[in-house]
Amino acid sequence: MLQFLIRRLIGAVVILFLIGAFTFFLFYTVPQDFAALSCGKTCTPENLAVIRENLGLDKPITTQFWEFMSGIVAGRDFSTGHCAAPCLGQSFDTNEFVWDSIIDRFPLTLSLTVGGLVIFLVLGLGSGMLAAWKRGTVVDKLVSGASIVLSSFQIYLLGPIILGIFVYSSGILEFPKYHEFTDNPADWAMGLLIPWVVMATIFTAQYTRMSRSTMIEQLQEEHVRTARAKGMRQRYVFFRYAWRGSLIPIVTILGMDLSALLSGAVVTEFTFDLAGIGRLAVDSSLTKDLPVTMGVMLFGAFFILLLNILVDLAYAYIDPRVRLS
Repeated sequence: MLQFLIRRLIGAVVILFLIGAFTFFLFYTVPQDFAALSCGKTCTPENLAVIRENLGLDKPITTQFWEFMSGIVAGRDFSTGHCAAPCLGQSFDTNEFVWDSIIDRFPLTLSLTVGGLVIFLVLGLGSGMLAAWKRGTVVDKLVSGASIVLSSFQIYLLGPIILGIFVYSSGILEFPKYHEFTDNPADWAMGLLIPWVVMATIFTAQYTRMSRSTMIEQLQEEHVRTARAKGMRQRYVFFRYAWRGSLIPIVTILGMDLSALLSGAVVTEFTFDLAGIGRLAVDSSLTKDLPVTMGVMLFGAFFILLLNILVDLAYAYIDPRVRLS
């Protein structure tokens, strides 16, 4: 297990370095004077030279790349002060350090992602197991039909519909707003309830069908039939043998869906006017704020790599036959 973790961590560092190098040289080959963008319409040559020097754009591109990559490990010095590690640069637009901007918005994006993940896993796996348990009955047909209908919705379509019903028309719920979890957990949950439901609805349909099919497949396995032949109770066989085995392919797909989940968080933030990392990435791309865009990409890559490592570790816990080596 320890060797597996070490190899995965080393591989993650290499991948992050390659992503950082690729994005850096890709963006810096764009024929655009970023200093002129920061200077504004009333820019003078003197001000332009000062801004270019402060941003480090007067240095060779190899020097800029070295300072960017080394700053992630050891920090960097800017004209506005020292940027502690991990330093992802300084915004062209606001002059704020990129890492500080990301950390300020990360709790919102993390809350959206984790909340939506928990809801669609509970609903998706639960409804899929119910459909497999009641295979061929009316319950199975209703669950399968509902999953097909829900899978046709998109966040930008379902979000306004739910807002119109529960916020604008009936007033049952308030417009989504982020509250700090440590301040008031109840307000935190109620403020993100609608975005969670919207995100979860899209993924619940997929995982309902997936869990149903994998559960039915597991029920046909020899060890499950053997357990039934020994006289074990149907419920015990269902949860002790079939359900645990069906989680392996679901966890595998979940690991590949993590990037889609983060993309869903970006769309959700725009739909409900929430200022998270996704909103920061889009705003920085519109204003051509290169350091922020690069920083968000690296942070997103790190987050996805970390979650994939945790998914791999979950294999050994779910199925003892799996050995990580």
